[in-house]
Amino acid sequence: MRNLLRYTGSALFLLFIVVTCVLFYVGAVLVWAVTRPFDPRLKGLHLYSSFWASFYLWTNPLWSVTVEGREHVRSNQPYVIVSNHQSALDILVAFRLFIPFKWVSKIEIFKVPILGWNMRMNDYVALRRGDSKSIGQMMEACRTHLRNGSSVFIFPEGTRSRTGELRRFKHGAFTLAKEMNVPILPVAISGTSNALPKKSMMLQGAHDMHIQVLPEIPPEQFVDTEPNELAADVRNVIAPHVPEHQAATQPAPSPKRDSQEAV
Repeated sequence: MRNLLRYTGSALFLLFIVVTCVLFYVGAVLVWAVTRPFDPRLKGLHLYSSFWASFYLWTNPLWSVTVEGREHVRSNQPYVIVSNHQSALDILVAFRLFIPFKWVSKIEIFKVPILGWNMRMNDYVALRRGDSKSIGQMMEACRTHLRNGSSVFIFPEGTRSRTGELRRFKHGAFTLAKEMNVPILPVAISGTSNALPKKSMMLQGAHDMHIQVLPEIPPEQFVDTEPNELAADVRNVIAPHVPEHQAATQPAPSPKRDSQEAV
């Protein structure tokens, strides 16, 4: 019975998303048409998209999101924003920050009707993983956005973690920060992996999710640090704020020995 309720609830919520996405997309087109002439960085459209994404977190009674650390974000300062990645829900949760940025996302998402169209309209950055030409194009697009004053948001693990343990951070985001001489803004996300596990669209009951913006790392702090080393350093900054990582990496307790055996 419990599984039946989960399947039914998940199907109804998915249908709700599909129907409302059509309506939100119409609104996105209108926002784009009205603001594009005087908003070349598309900040207004991104904030509308943030509301669109947040709407599904607000309307799902099983999900709650706590946001911390917005005070660490300076207005009109472009950042390379980096975060751990546990679930597809990370994207919705990150939109709850309501700060302007350009996503770097796998190209398959850009092919999804409505959602992909909105991503292209926002001028987010597509990446075909494992394709060196696409990686080069992604890096150049990010450089252009940073030069124009827009932050870029990257998941440096490259894909979602199955266990919550942070995977190795790839160096691309950190190479960008060094090349463009912009601060790195670390972000920690937790609670999403159990709410919507990887490769699943079934709701998993009530879950509290959390996103925390950590203090920025200024470029003068990493001017002499190689990108791979910097990637490891920033991973170590984020890791203590991700309970799933702490649980996954905690050593298993030693088995209790019989007191007579110990003697």
